[in-house]
Amino acid sequence: FSDRQILEGQFDSLRRYFGCEPLVVDPPSNAGMPILYENPAEVGADRIANSIAAYERYGRAESQPLIIADLGTTTTFDAVTGKGEYLGGVITPGPQIAAEALFQRAARLPRVDVRKPRTVIGRTTRGAIESGLFYGYVAMVEGVVARMTAELGGTATAIATGGLAPLIVAETKIFAATEPDITLLGLKIVWERNQ
Repeated sequence: FSDRQILEGQFDSLRRYFGCEPLVVDPPSNAGMPILYENPAEVGADRIANSIAAYERYGRAESQPLIIADLGTTTTFDAVTGKGEYLGGVITPGPQIAAEALFQRAARLPRVDVRKPRTVIGRTTRGAIESGLFYGYVAMVEGVVARMTAELGGTATAIATGGLAPLIVAETKIFAATEPDITLLGLKIVWERNQ
């Protein structure tokens, strides 16, 4: 089966179950946001939905560039110009992936959860790993946002979303807001634009 055949089979099930036509977010054709990526088809629909919602909520009124950080298993940073164009971004593994890699690839290192440790300087192997995962991730997020802001002309509004956003936002002052449901809001906006 091709990906398209599998997708059509899923669409048939959705049509039968819900009695309506599914809308697939196709960034180049129906998202309603100019995509400046070299190959617009490569941009994930979730990243575009996040960008659309953030622009509508935080960027449009001020013509302000935006950085949307989706902090989760995979961490993405997306840049939107002050004109509302999707520019591109950064994709990096999240700290859970790093924790799993340490456990699987380094001899004798324990599996640890991502959480804020009591101190930066770990006094046990577990404490040192927790500190590295947590504070290393915070520093990476701050560094990427700072570098993206510089490329966007020195001013940008940073918005956080994703499962790790509450944990990370509490540790830094770089985010103007946290939007846990930004992807759903973006999908709603795309759906409304296509009615």
